[in-house]
Amino acid sequence: MSLESDADLLGAAGAAGAALPGTLPEPLRAELVAFRRDLHMHPELGNQEFRTTAAIKARLEKAGLRPRVLAAGTGLVCDIGVEGDQWQGGTGMLAMRADIDALPIPDAKTECPYRSTVPDRAHACGHDVHTAVVLGAGLILADLHRQGLLPQPVRLVFQPAEEVLPGGAAEAIDCGVLDGVKRIIAVHCDPRVDAGTIGLREGPITSACDRLEIALDGPGGHTARPHLTTDLVTAVARVVTDVPALVARRVDTRSGLAVTWGRIESGHAPNVIPQHAELSGTVRCLDMVAWRDAPDIVHAAIDEVANLHRAKSEINYVRGVPPVVNEPGVTELLDDAMTARRGPGSVEGTDQSLGGEDFSWYLEQVPGAMARLGVRTPGERTVRDLHQGDFDVDESAIKVGVELFTAAALLDAGR
Repeated sequence: MSLESDADLLGAAGAAGAALPGTLPEPLRAELVAFRRDLHMHPELGNQEFRTTAAIKARLEKAGLRPRVLAAGTGLVCDIGVEGDQWQGGTGMLAMRADIDALPIPDAKTECPYRSTVPDRAHACGHDVHTAVVLGAGLILADLHRQGLLPQPVRLVFQPAEEVLPGGAAEAIDCGVLDGVKRIIAVHCDPRVDAGTIGLREGPITSACDRLEIALDGPGGHTARPHLTTDLVTAVARVVTDVPALVARRVDTRSGLAVTWGRIESGHAPNVIPQHAELSGTVRCLDMVAWRDAPDIVHAAIDEVANLHRAKSEINYVRGVPPVVNEPGVTELLDDAMTARRGPGSVEGTDQSLGGEDFSWYLEQVPGAMARLGVRTPGERTVRDLHQGDFDVDESAIKVGVELFTAAALLDAGR
């Protein structure tokens, strides 16, 4: 791998648009695309990413690095610019995080040569891209370190189980991945942003997200005599429609507290009123204050509707993740890094979304920021949205992400 070796380049790193070392050479770019496609073909769910972890570990070790697998056996951490066995690395490190798990949905890309080979499993959220980006940035920064061009240590965090509430970030933090870290950065694929561009926002960029599971029970009966029993299907229908409306009216509408259902199951025959029904969904919220009150508000609304229809309710409210709140200084770092690589037109503003991301747990501990990495081919009108079976990316985004991160590592040293 041949990289720039002119130390004078670093002296000009602070100027927007100045030439920085750490660009992605073509052989490594091609390798990272192939690496991403291999992960895409072999998706693994949260806390099951053993093959993925082994592949990342092997490539880092090939580069002379010393990655360490996290305690649960999936995910790993790797320091660059830290000598000896002390991966804590003192203080002042910039960390780069990638999530490595896939989703339990089928891959619908029937004509794609690198579609998933695992039934009902797909990298439909771009975590394979995030992994390739952090891996590539790490390989380049390791080479810069060997040349004496890396001004401070950097930590790579490959985190498992982002899709499993409350997220694998909390367990990674318990393993010490933030020890010695002063700032942390990440990207998330955005199919509504063109490749070659990133979306940035100071403050909250995602929302809080919790999981809601409800069981409703009644004595059951004949559909000819619903007045003699609990009409459970009607009760479920009213919970589905009335609970979101009640919840939305019990908080400031600006908080964006929303209940959305994803699964309903009840009954087996058209002339039998069932005894049991289940439904599950998510609770999302833009505002931290409303998020803290959300469990009590949602519980009360469900109980009111269920009692009205004489159904017994059992509620499992699973706390998920708070909003990702981008710290201004780290957001500025990502803006400056992208501008240095691709000019001021490569950064666009973005709105806060109702999506959840466990990167937020890191930001409860250290300042950090997440950028939205554009993965839409410029000019393409079809949006292959996240969490859909046909999701795919313009793979030129890998190069953009790698060079964004290497620039951030170099520019961060002077701040």
